[in-house]
Amino acid sequence: MDRQQAEQRAAELRELLNRYGYEYYVLDRPSVPDAEYDRLMQELIALEEQYPELKTSDSPTQRIGGPPLEAFRKVTHRVPMMSLANAFHEGDLRDFDRRVRQEVGEVAYVCELKIDGLAVSVRYEEGYFVQGATRGDGTTGEDITENLKTIRSLPLRLNEPVSLEARGEAFMPKASFLRLNEDRKARGEELFANPRNAAAGSLRQLDPKVAASRQLDLFVYGLANAEELGIASHSEALDYLQSLGFKVNPERRRCATIEDVIAFVNEWHEKRPQLPYEIDGIVIKVDSFAKQRQLGTTAKSPRWAIAYKFPAEEVVTTLISIEVNVGRTGVVTPTAILEPVRVAGTTVQRATLHNEDFIREKDIRIGDAVIIKKAGDIIPEVVGVVADRRDGDEVPFVMPTHCPECQSELVRLEGEVALRCLNPNCPAQLRERLIHFASRAAMNIEGLGEKVVTQLFNAGLVHDVADLYRLTKEQLVGLERMGEKSAANLLAAIEASKQNSLERLLFGLGIRYVGAKAAQLLAEHFETMERLEKATKEELMAVPEIGEKMADSITAFFSQPEAVELLNELRSYGVNMAYKGPKRAVEVPADSAFAGKTVVLTGKLMSMSRNEAKEQIERLGGRVTGSVSRSTDIVIAGDDAGSKLDKARQLGIAIWDEPRFLQAISRRES
Repeated sequence: MDRQQAEQRAAELRELLNRYGYEYYVLDRPSVPDAEYDRLMQELIALEEQYPELKTSDSPTQRIGGPPLEAFRKVTHRVPMMSLANAFHEGDLRDFDRRVRQEVGEVAYVCELKIDGLAVSVRYEEGYFVQGATRGDGTTGEDITENLKTIRSLPLRLNEPVSLEARGEAFMPKASFLRLNEDRKARGEELFANPRNAAAGSLRQLDPKVAASRQLDLFVYGLANAEELGIASHSEALDYLQSLGFKVNPERRRCATIEDVIAFVNEWHEKRPQLPYEIDGIVIKVDSFAKQRQLGTTAKSPRWAIAYKFPAEEVVTTLISIEVNVGRTGVVTPTAILEPVRVAGTTVQRATLHNEDFIREKDIRIGDAVIIKKAGDIIPEVVGVVADRRDGDEVPFVMPTHCPECQSELVRLEGEVALRCLNPNCPAQLRERLIHFASRAAMNIEGLGEKVVTQLFNAGLVHDVADLYRLTKEQLVGLERMGEKSAANLLAAIEASKQNSLERLLFGLGIRYVGAKAAQLLAEHFETMERLEKATKEELMAVPEIGEKMADSITAFFSQPEAVELLNELRSYGVNMAYKGPKRAVEVPADSAFAGKTVVLTGKLMSMSRNEAKEQIERLGGRVTGSVSRSTDIVIAGDDAGSKLDKARQLGIAIWDEPRFLQAISRRES
């Protein structure tokens, strides 16, 4: 395929993939199988790698996540992002309606679900997404453009070449939240308390690839410059945003009276558990922009809108018993076993009790009537006791002094609230380590979940992770519900895991304090397990984000004879011990002319190819894009530069010729 054919095919693929993505992520009506989408995406990636100049800002390949940022730049909002006043009772809504009508007469309202996420602003120039920012303090936010690009429901190019600034709520769907916390639990990391915190944490990651992995979503709920575009009301603005390709929540209603508003609020108070995302209330806005202007704002919030906040759903049930579980790091966690009860739409029978101190502080006893709620409407937890219901039969809980699995004495390490079993051969810990090793974020061994690991462990077929690589088909087919095909698939998945890059193995080993990100940093830096094994504490601490505590844990791990023996066994079975990912970026010189700059190349350079120029710019800390926008810092123009040069002149962007570009490179190289 020649250059011209590649350009035509890339344009076709972009159009197809953007349409298929819109159908899947916005309309929830996919028209092609996932396999077909993936095939077309791989074809586009291959074309853009062969011809980098074909990569455009609206290409779906831009959603994968770019290189890590050093820090977030500040963004001043052109129109302030004000917070809303709250209503907690029906009377508050009637008071709001009375104040509005006294000021501007009869009005209509628009009611929308209040998504519990992170408010963001997204800006488009001539139809192309150019910048996204957090709300911040309402006047100044942080530039999270690269992270927002990873949200599949956010269009990178609109259906019209319009310039606008929209407001929306980025959020984490319930399914994504549960999946994320399961992965974090498997890695021994602290769990997110609720989807809102998880979404906010994801969008404030300096590495966009982390945000991309979190499967966030976004609803757009406002248009900052609507009246400039000839739009007279909020309901019209929402319809217009939807027509442009934005994901606008369909569960919205225009209400003629406050009675209609209250009916909408009550309806969704009952129906909210059915939603695949979390809401914490209803937002009510005066529909007419002219009347919004009449009403004006206070110093903190608009007078034309209010947020009704749902009360947290709490229910009372009986605490039947307390079960103690042992995790892979030896931490012993108490769990409440409850009389089944409905909470936020699901039946709950188990709830977290956190630790021994929590139980003592709340004076929780077996047989108590306890108050249950779902943290973030998802994770059940005990929040208190109804002491008035006690009849004297309740039994205070005593935390065991010995491990329920291996009977080793439990200890509380200095500075910790958790009790631990320190026996490295504790069956519970061994099982949990195997489950962690096979998990998606670690060695990603498909088919080797908790149930299968427990089967293998109870049958005496595996004791540590090296045993997985000794398994045979004959051993597996003897297990319950394990036929020949299932056994063959599992063995193939185990065999495939041998080719994983070093960071997956390193994370899978379960070294204390070494999460997925630390494993990635260590693998990139040391490149082989052998070099990492020999690293001193000082060498480890020289790696960014590796502190003394983690360095001590790593050196302690590799000093254990059992760890050395395990790694030697894994080597003997052919498990890869080298980093296979991209090499670390070269440190950018402080005086680089391209550091943090967005650069566009146009025309033909005489001294090098465009791909070579792109590599030089990126090596010096710049980012090369395919189109000129207001976020472009420099345009480098070679011979026969065309429309990009004209647009750069219109926007007042710095334009460099080839000699100046070469001078910037040579100044750095000298």
